[in-house]
Amino acid sequence: MKPGQILVADHNGVYVIKMLGDVRLTLCISFDQFIDAMFKSENFTSVLFDLSEAEAIDSTTLGLMAKISILGQERCDMVPVILASNPSIQRILQTMGFSDIFTIVDKLDGPILDAQPLHCVNCDEKVVKDKVLEAHKILMGLNASNADTFRNLVNMLENC
Repeated sequence: MKPGQILVADHNGVYVIKMLGDVRLTLCISFDQFIDAMFKSENFTSVLFDLSEAEAIDSTTLGLMAKISILGQERCDMVPVILASNPSIQRILQTMGFSDIFTIVDKLDGPILDAQPLHCVNCDEKVVKDKVLEAHKILMGLNASNADTFRNLVNMLENC
């Protein structure tokens, strides 16, 4: 599996977030900082996730994706689009309940913008732990199955 990478682009307030390879929590702090900056942008209108080249996405990253959808819906009634052509990625998205908070498609008619990589930000262990905890609490809030799946992890993180 290729190491994970997150690429981002903005075109007139439409943000493209492209995930490549095996996307893991090592990128969570950089991704969360990007999310904060994106929502502070005055021209923010929508988000497209391009997962067409993603091989795997961990639950922390999925939680941060859900955060974008929830904040987008709260702040500007925007439902993000996910482009996912890989059947295993599609299955993960369905299992996590993402069809309730995203529009999921398997192809797009137009080209996707060129994107620039997010660079990994080194943070202390507590910052990473807090971000992992936040992401999993978001996933737990999506449905009962997620709540059952991540309950032990969240309890462990809260108690260490």
